[in-house]
Amino acid sequence: MKRRFVFPRSLQYLIAIAEYGSYTRAAEALYVSQPTLSQQIKQLEESLQTPLLDRSGRTVQLTDAGKIYLRHVRSAWDEIDAGTRAISDVQDLSRGSLRLGWTPITDHLTCCLLENFNYLYPGITLSTLEMPQDDIKDAVVEGRIDIGIAFTKPFSSKIQSSKIDTHILFEETLCLAVGNAHPRSGQTKPIHAKSFGQESLALLNKDFALRNHIDQYCSEHNISPHVAIETNSLSVIIEMVQFGSLATVLPSSIVRSQCGLYAIMPSPELPHKAVSLISRKEGYKSPASLAFAELASEWSTRRLEETPTRKLKPCPLAEKETPEQGEKTVNLPHPLKGRPIVKAAVN
Repeated sequence: MKRRFVFPRSLQYLIAIAEYGSYTRAAEALYVSQPTLSQQIKQLEESLQTPLLDRSGRTVQLTDAGKIYLRHVRSAWDEIDAGTRAISDVQDLSRGSLRLGWTPITDHLTCCLLENFNYLYPGITLSTLEMPQDDIKDAVVEGRIDIGIAFTKPFSSKIQSSKIDTHILFEETLCLAVGNAHPRSGQTKPIHAKSFGQESLALLNKDFALRNHIDQYCSEHNISPHVAIETNSLSVIIEMVQFGSLATVLPSSIVRSQCGLYAIMPSPELPHKAVSLISRKEGYKSPASLAFAELASEWSTRRLEETPTRKLKPCPLAEKETPEQGEKTVNLPHPLKGRPIVKAAVN
């Protein structure tokens, strides 16, 4: 249905009179009586305290003041019409914007979702901001972002539940991740909690939810983890594990999607965590926000079909046989060049 916009009736009448040069013809074109039209123009001129139309000749002409005023009236008409069309574009998702907040973990886990959304709605501008999980909740409540993608269980406090809607997209298992150079590379048996505590780990810092989950697991099982490196960059952690002997803890689907990483399940298992969509419970929700939430729910049921694995293409980190000696070698490009600075633990 075509959207109509409201424009002051007296201004519509002024435009019509200027076009037709006659009160009678303008009234006929607008399907109103001539007295009604005349009364509206009289009230307009009185409000402006100046005549807009010269009625002394055979045709009605604009006065100098009328010409200037009509120019602004037409400009206002065009602006209001453009605004009305822009609203229609937003409603049908041909344009608009969407602000997302996520953690480094949900960044990696939901990239395919963003690709899907951009493909379906190329006119929507996506703005993403990576931040600690507690900041995501605050940003949603304060309206600084439209939707947050969190790595946790649903928020249970009364304050949060009164302000936030939480929808679980899918659950993730956490595992120990190692690279080709790690002694446990290729291990299929679970790693006992005691052995887990002996690993040198590269982890996110304590601002992030994943690190809190790991620390809680270690505390519950009396483990004193050896954190060799901590950083706020998940990409740095992944590359360090791929190219070195450090280990880390990651969601299993991230390990599957990364070339040169191998998953080892701890025993007892690390707690399962959920990737959840969070939004404000009350207040305006843009069409883009509603469309993203709907797509996210649908995508979460088929995401494993889209998640790329290292088996889909040759992996540059895969072990190869050297023809001369028959020994296994690993091709390692220069790691971490130009990457963020990390904090190394000092023993």
